[in-house]
Amino acid sequence: MARTNRRDVLADQDIQVVHCVNRCVRRAFLCGNDELTGKNFDHRRGLIRQRLEFLAGIMGIEILGYAVMNNHFHAVLRNRPDVVATWSDAEIARKWWMLCPLRKNEDGSPAEPTDTELKAIRADRKSLKEKRRRLSSISWFMRFVSERIAKDSNREDKCTGRFWEGRFKAQVLLDDAAILACLQYVDLNPIRAGLTKTLEGSLFTSVQDRIEDLKQAKNQCADANPSHPETTTSSAAASASSVPVPPVIAVPESLPAAERNAFDAAVEHGARAGWLSPIPLQPKRQAVRTKQTERRASNKGCLSLGLGEYLQLLDWTARQIRTGKRGATPAELAPVFERLQISAELWVECVTHFHKWFRSSVGRPKAMTTNAETKGHNRAISINASRKVFA
Repeated sequence: MARTNRRDVLADQDIQVVHCVNRCVRRAFLCGNDELTGKNFDHRRGLIRQRLEFLAGIMGIEILGYAVMNNHFHAVLRNRPDVVATWSDAEIARKWWMLCPLRKNEDGSPAEPTDTELKAIRADRKSLKEKRRRLSSISWFMRFVSERIAKDSNREDKCTGRFWEGRFKAQVLLDDAAILACLQYVDLNPIRAGLTKTLEGSLFTSVQDRIEDLKQAKNQCADANPSHPETTTSSAAASASSVPVPPVIAVPESLPAAERNAFDAAVEHGARAGWLSPIPLQPKRQAVRTKQTERRASNKGCLSLGLGEYLQLLDWTARQIRTGKRGATPAELAPVFERLQISAELWVECVTHFHKWFRSSVGRPKAMTTNAETKGHNRAISINASRKVFA
């Protein structure tokens, strides 16, 4: 079957959320433990994560979630041409220099540009306009990730040729339900692959970064207010709920205002996940943080539900996948499915088979049909899957 033209999937001028996947050539374990050769390339998984974080602070692309596996990586991206439009010409020139420097330091990092070099970039108005477009282009973002990793890896292996099997795969996520299902699919990749049994042990994933920041925030609150019950991490408190959520991912809800603000800032601007698009802490606390940061394009959240609800749903879904048994939907999660109009019965199957059920776009049936008609595509398989999962 002929592959879809990229221009029919991505639209640089519009704000889109896109699930991107890139695989190593021949699906070899070039980013993990290669059982065939006995070599271990886990350090490359860290390099991909570092590259994603670096680009999140330079480009007008927000990273909602990611997972780096042994032979491929996932990234859920949102382009922000509206944010890039507010940047001055001087900012555009400096950011482009950081991506494509004409001079580098001995360690390979971009050298500090001179005023003359930055003026030369600004002077070419036509080229500057194109650079502004590229700074919010998902295609260019993936190029900057994949090209650097391929060159460094080939240099390390003293070889030439392809590192990635081809162009990256892209799925446009049309609404909140699609974004939620995709984020859970991405965060649960290590558990589905049998690499770990816990969310905390899911290495090189966005959920591990968010949990680490949440743990750090809770420890800070516990030090500041040790007598408050919300800051304790006793297993008894977790088992009191009908949903066995690990206490480390439980989000305090009734902290005093000062402690709550400190907790919010520690989570949404944490050392590990502060470069990711934040998941708001609770529906009543969804106000975008006013703290300025250079680690991401904006502080705009990526889901309509809170971080506590997201992690609770993720933990429950992980348990169903790990045990292979479909348990009853917990009462605490029923409102989430109802609010987002998602089939609770098919949720686990949707998350497990997300990449197989849907092709170039994911969303509610109406949005899927409209998108297919607009693009002139025949997406009957994906639309039928959408009707089953998204009411």
